Amino acid sequence: MFKKLVLLVLGLAVSLSACGNSQDGNEAEAVRTIKLPMGYIPNIQYAPFYVAVDKGYFAEEGIELEFDYSFETDGVALVGAGELPFAVASGEQVLLARSQGLPVVYTFAWYQQFPISIISAPELNINEPADLRRQTIGLPGLFGANYIGLQALLFSAGLTPEDVKMDAIGFNQVEAFATKQQNIVVGYAANEPIVLNSLGFDVTELRVADYVQLTANGILSSEMTIENEPELVRSMARALARGIADTIANPDAAYTISLKFVENLADQDKAVQLQILNTSIEFWEAERIGYSDPQAWENMNDLLVKMELIPAPVDLSQAFTIEFIP
Repeated sequence: MFKKLVLLVLGLAVSLSACGNSQDGNEAEAVRTIKLPMGYIPNIQYAPFYVAVDKGYFAEEGIELEFDYSFETDGVALVGAGELPFAVASGEQVLLARSQGLPVVYTFAWYQQFPISIISAPELNINEPADLRRQTIGLPGLFGANYIGLQALLFSAGLTPEDVKMDAIGFNQVEAFATKQQNIVVGYAANEPIVLNSLGFDVTELRVADYVQLTANGILSSEMTIENEPELVRSMARALARGIADTIANPDAAYTISLKFVENLADQDKAVQLQILNTSIEFWEAERIGYSDPQAWENMNDLLVKMELIPAPVDLSQAFTIEFIP
């Protein structure tokens, strides 16, 4: 009898073990590895993604993220071609792509405000956009968010690009300002002004978001993915929204988690990195995380037409959706 009982217990244990292995295998098969073009190098400003990965929010949605930081990756084109389901992209990229016939759709607003600033030496007394008239302004080039933000600020004051001189200086704004090669530069509010302050430089800052509302960075998907895998789009939004909420609630914990994802972050000044993170949070906060402001899209549409980057306004009903945000 004892021998039969032992065999019965062993048999039950083997059966449970087999069931457990089968379940683990099914769960492993259900996980979807997604390559996500980020558009920039590993950085503390990606903390919401790192938090969501570290806390298992993406895993709970059956997603394993593979971050692609390569500048050579054209995430917008790959998403538009149906080769990738998502990419991190800004509002102007969406409208530029749709004007060229790419079926991309903005599904989640990570940034609620446009994060570009015009940074100037205090002695120039650049206190409002109108003060930029006849000034020389250094920016990476006549492209991208810096270029878009500068023009938006000029137009808000009734100025045109011809009222200033734009110098293409590459991504060397801090060095150019610090060495007095440029007294006015364009950069990200959560980067160049903070770095310059940490180096001992006083600056005056004009934030584009204080003068005009424009759509900024968020999650880009496509009409094909939305039609064929709507729950995947919804899962992506849910996980990222939780990561953003946790980062806003506890920046110190988000910084600690980011140490696992950003090489050499621990070697950088912690106070500066936390300031970068806290400033970034100012651009992420929203009553409803992930929400796209229709007026911001209208403004961006009008701006790109005015800049002659698109021939006519894009149909915004096709360009973005709030259907999938939590």
